[in-house]
Amino acid sequence: MTRAMARIVCLTLATAIGLSGCGKYATEKSPDEAYDEYLEEQGISKDRTSVLNMLIKPDRAEVGEVNRFLWNASLEVLNFLPVETIDPFSGVISTGYGTPPGGGRAYRATIYVTDSALDARSLNVALQTRGGAPVSIDTQRAVEDAILTRARQLRVADLGM
Repeated sequence: MTRAMARIVCLTLATAIGLSGCGKYATEKSPDEAYDEYLEEQGISKDRTSVLNMLIKPDRAEVGEVNRFLWNASLEVLNFLPVETIDPFSGVISTGYGTPPGGGRAYRATIYVTDSALDARSLNVALQTRGGAPVSIDTQRAVEDAILTRARQLRVADLGM
């Protein structure tokens, strides 16, 4: 093995080890499962009979729920964009720049799932281009439509229809 190859192998292993802790909540868990895991890690009881627990962390209904179908559809439709931050509790997904398959312009997106309803009003998508050029309303609408369509497909599959 040459030195260059050894360096590449070492760099690859170091990157893999470094990234293994990233995306702790960005797994295939539902927002409810991620929230329950977060409560356990923080040492907060899910039992809301204690006044102290209510003061430490508000009840799940007060935090707000995001629609899991919109959430997962957003991640699937925009899977060509690298995820920078993800928060299933507030419903925000921020991505880095990426180029869609077959496209020539790089985009980044911020997705905000605001409600538990599978509804267009529950989804806000903001797109930006790398050069700062405005994103056409048609492109914006096409991305939102693709996410909503995929969310409906996921819901139908979940219901077993």
